Amino acid sequence: MSERYDAVVIGSGPNGLTAAVTLAEGGRSVLVVEAAAALGGATATAELTLPGFHHDVFSAVHPAAVASPVFANLPLERHGLRWIHPDVAMAHPLPGGRAAVLSRDLDRTVRSLDGLHPGDGGRWRELVAPYLRHFEAVRATMLAGFPPVAGPARLLPALKLGGSLEFVRLLLMSAESLAGEVLHGDGAAWLFGSSLHGDAPLDSAGSAISGMYLNLLGHAVGWPSPEGGAGRIPAALAGHLRELGGETRTSAPAERVLTRRRHVVAVELASGDTIQTRTVVATTTPHGLVRLAGDALGDAYTRRALRFRYGPQTIKLDWALDAPIPWENEDARTAGTIHVGGTPDDIRGALRVVSRGKLPTHPFLLAGQQSLADPTRAPAGKHTAWAYSHTPAGVDWNAERERFADTMERQIERFAPGFRDLILARHVLAPADLEARNANLVGGDVGHGSYAMDQLIFRPVPALNPYSTPVRGLFIGSASVFPGGAVHGVPGHAAARAALREARIPRVPQLRLRRTPA
Repeated sequence: MSERYDAVVIGSGPNGLTAAVTLAEGGRSVLVVEAAAALGGATATAELTLPGFHHDVFSAVHPAAVASPVFANLPLERHGLRWIHPDVAMAHPLPGGRAAVLSRDLDRTVRSLDGLHPGDGGRWRELVAPYLRHFEAVRATMLAGFPPVAGPARLLPALKLGGSLEFVRLLLMSAESLAGEVLHGDGAAWLFGSSLHGDAPLDSAGSAISGMYLNLLGHAVGWPSPEGGAGRIPAALAGHLRELGGETRTSAPAERVLTRRRHVVAVELASGDTIQTRTVVATTTPHGLVRLAGDALGDAYTRRALRFRYGPQTIKLDWALDAPIPWENEDARTAGTIHVGGTPDDIRGALRVVSRGKLPTHPFLLAGQQSLADPTRAPAGKHTAWAYSHTPAGVDWNAERERFADTMERQIERFAPGFRDLILARHVLAPADLEARNANLVGGDVGHGSYAMDQLIFRPVPALNPYSTPVRGLFIGSASVFPGGAVHGVPGHAAARAALREARIPRVPQLRLRRTPA
């Protein structure tokens, strides 16, 4: 069977659906093809443990989505997306029932940090105050397509030369260095936890801005989650796409992008069906793009794409609970996100063990308890929770899967005695399980590629327009492309805009020259 659309988008995560919406708004007929049985990519909600317990399979907390200038221009609320804010955005429990908290209320955060070490809260306020005053310029810098020109052009007059140079210095700092300047007590662990949402080591360039920016988002827009689960994000995007005339198709893996003389002509599905088109936006990894397009990309681009590096492996647990997690700290009992790692030295120790290729006894965990603020997630009186941890490569997960899951539970128990007694059921996703559910999560890398400094900016390859490829009509718009991961739709939007710009340039016929006999 052969069909024809102006554009085909491969992948139905937030970037794929955003790309499709952008193309449809540009007047193109669009089809989104998705390999899985449901739309959503890495934003999905499912009953992983028991009936009635709705768990976010992958991403769960979405400050970048609320801050996204792309989503802000879409009527997602009209299609059922409602954001739920917990009382506390994030809490970092510490021994003795203490904790540092991140709140939309800057004063509350300052008091929390000052309570751990006098002066830390004031220094944090001094650091973030100018960026909160000029948050729109910061957002335009951090959540923009490549090259990020408009945002810095707004930052310079807002922050003046001195403040702009200080921002550049922050971009190049390590989390250890920033903590040494600002957070002299155990509040440093609070910054480290946010930095560890990425994969840059705490003593390496780029780790400071990762943690600082996430916490800045906590003050500016909060760390909310969609009512009912992360799957409401693609559902709202797909609803708007259908409103614009776009179409989606699930259980339809794309097998190949067909080209002629380095021009896209069609997409071939695993079923054997062929969809004729002149524009394809692929929301795959760079390696996935090479598998789709093959030799058409050329040797130079293929070499650059194949050297793209992935981040650490991840193991994720989901629990159905009989009651809320009984954290010793009261603020932690109302937080949507919990960083479970203990003191700065505790975290450093766990990371050293991982760097030696071992699984730590006291791992650093990113955890969430969305059902506290969103009772639609579980049956009345019951709750859901989740946690994940970055792990080293080479672990035999057949042997370690359940054993390390027990270790993760014991780590939570350290700060919430009685937690394990509340577990009704648990579900474990080892690194290979994550990749099996979503091919973009290579090796269980939930960040869609390493955020080491060289790859933080030049994603997926060094180029002034990283969304384009050497094949006319073929674009890449996944989280592997600048500005990277988190749910905000910027890469998909930027790739679709690049496609619309290219379509305005007439195609020059390629003449085939006949060789005449000598």
